Amino acid sequence: MNWDDLRFFLQVARTGRLTQAARALGVDHATVSRRIGALEDAVQAKLFDRSPRGYALTEAGQRLLPAAEAIESAAMSGAAAVGGRQHALSGAVRVGMPEGAASHLVTETAALLCDAHPQLELQIVALPRSFSLSQREADFAVVVTPPESGRLRIRKIADYHLRLYAARSFLAGREPRSLDDLRGMRGVGYVQDLIFDKGLDYVAEIGGGLSPQLTSTSLLVQLELTLAGGGLCILPDFMARRRPELVPVLPEQTCLTRAYWLVLHQNTAEIPRIRRVAHAFADAMRQKLAEAEAQPPDSAAKAT
Repeated sequence: MNWDDLRFFLQVARTGRLTQAARALGVDHATVSRRIGALEDAVQAKLFDRSPRGYALTEAGQRLLPAAEAIESAAMSGAAAVGGRQHALSGAVRVGMPEGAASHLVTETAALLCDAHPQLELQIVALPRSFSLSQREADFAVVVTPPESGRLRIRKIADYHLRLYAARSFLAGREPRSLDDLRGMRGVGYVQDLIFDKGLDYVAEIGGGLSPQLTSTSLLVQLELTLAGGGLCILPDFMARRRPELVPVLPEQTCLTRAYWLVLHQNTAEIPRIRRVAHAFADAMRQKLAEAEAQPPDSAAKAT
């Protein structure tokens, strides 16, 4: 077997298409096809099912994937050590994380990392979806609900709190005094059937009959809708407390607790650039969340 063919195998497995794999590898698609064919001949097994939709791993391909990733990980770690780059990070690191955490908790750290390591490329994917680390959709992930299976390393970062918030203009003259007062008031929240993480399905936990009428898959859109006077919205304290236009509503009764978790794949967790970026992000999030928790919430009645 030509071990270099595994690079082509991994790229096709991750992209599902020859053209995308070829672009990433800097070759033409015919070269990728030829190298995949050579690998299949060497292992005497069909590794991909070809169709108009792309390339999907066969059962044999699924069995080869973790071994190929382990070899890739060992090669990358070895290159970093031999090349003396333990302190100077280079290459791409992709992290999948919720957009609230991405936009409010790690931006400064990301900029500082790139200042310190000019050859480092950080890709922050803040989409309302889950990420497969085994398929290398991300090098590591930050999640609200930790996965229950897989060859993963999972570590809790920190708890954070959410409360019901609204714009001062929305509350003027109709500040709720109890949870029952929330009934009939317009809510802002997630599109119910598109909630990608069960940890974000929290409206029912508030009670009081709150029902979102303005909804979005984006937490940042929800924030802007709330700022525009759209209604009552459950927001993380670390986001809402940056906005003086927002006030907490029944802060003691509507307080919810969630946690962020750091998830790495066992095959790549010790690659220096991945490990150090992951730990830097986790440390930054922990510090930012602690700062937010140190700010006591004001009541809506007191603020209006």
